[in-house]
Amino acid sequence: MKVLIIQQKMIGDVLATSVLFEALKHHYPQAELHYVINSHTYPVVEQNPNIDKFQFFTPKHEKSKYKLLKFANQLRRENYDVVIDVYSKLSSNIIALRSKAKTKISIDKGYNVLIYNHRFKHKLKPETNAGLAIENRLQLLQPLNINSNSIKPKIYLTDSEKTSAKQYLEAQNLDLNKPIFMIGVLGSGHNKTYPHAYMAQVIDLIVNEQKDCQILFNYIPKQESDAKAIYDLCSLKTQKQIYFNIFGKSLRDFLALTHFCKALIGNEGGAINMAKALDIPTFTIFSPWIKKEAWNMFDDDKKHVSVHLKDYLDTPYKGIDHPKELKSKAQELYMELRPDLFKAPLEQFLRVH
Repeated sequence: MKVLIIQQKMIGDVLATSVLFEALKHHYPQAELHYVINSHTYPVVEQNPNIDKFQFFTPKHEKSKYKLLKFANQLRRENYDVVIDVYSKLSSNIIALRSKAKTKISIDKGYNVLIYNHRFKHKLKPETNAGLAIENRLQLLQPLNINSNSIKPKIYLTDSEKTSAKQYLEAQNLDLNKPIFMIGVLGSGHNKTYPHAYMAQVIDLIVNEQKDCQILFNYIPKQESDAKAIYDLCSLKTQKQIYFNIFGKSLRDFLALTHFCKALIGNEGGAINMAKALDIPTFTIFSPWIKKEAWNMFDDDKKHVSVHLKDYLDTPYKGIDHPKELKSKAQELYMELRPDLFKAPLEQFLRVH
């Protein structure tokens, strides 16, 4: 059996969808499994032993219909038996439509009834602590007689990557015998970023609770000014424990550095999902417009804890179908999620870890 799984766009999505490969390999060890992903997301699934081949969707495919069709025709020649389209947008619809697969599986979007012979509606409530992001994906395997609703995404680091990260940290005078905390100081966008002043208060609280800890910031060079603004808002005592110039120069570097951290604390997003896939404890601050039930994967109030405005104030959510309706009010609503509201669960998390 030859299977193509399609999951374009975001790193968190690509990582979440990787659970399908583990399930498939377990039930069909001889199956050949291919993965269509955006090229920039490759680092989170690099070295994954369950994926036999990557088919990269690049910016040129996004910008040119001709090149998209050429890519779809290239995949058609692979003669897949099964196509699982997790993304289910126009580009992936074209790939599925052009394929020769007899079994085509996707999300039920109404209009795609003529493309896929198995379609599934998203669940509205999770059945396990895996969360909807995992459960909604795993149900796509039911036509292949695989019934599972809880597999954790995993990231695979090489020994050399771990050794390089260890040597780098030691060269920068970090003590690996003392706790290191990675802080997700910034979200993927302005409306997914906890206000700078509030984030500084959170970091101050971490240092007050874990007095000998060492703090790393997760950011990329183009975000340096925003990360520095948060650093400047921290107390002088806290600043002395922040190693601001230590950060992952690449996504794999970030993953290797995170491997040596006691926990990752900060904005919900790809970094949190990656830490979970590395089996690192997480404390997540959700944006008010993101549906917590979808992305609080494997929360157990111990190893993985998350907070959301709705946990403390449900008024803004009355009379709406989805938190996404509040996206335009993200910054206004963020101001309601004061750090003192979740001080107790954060302190408890830090005491455990």
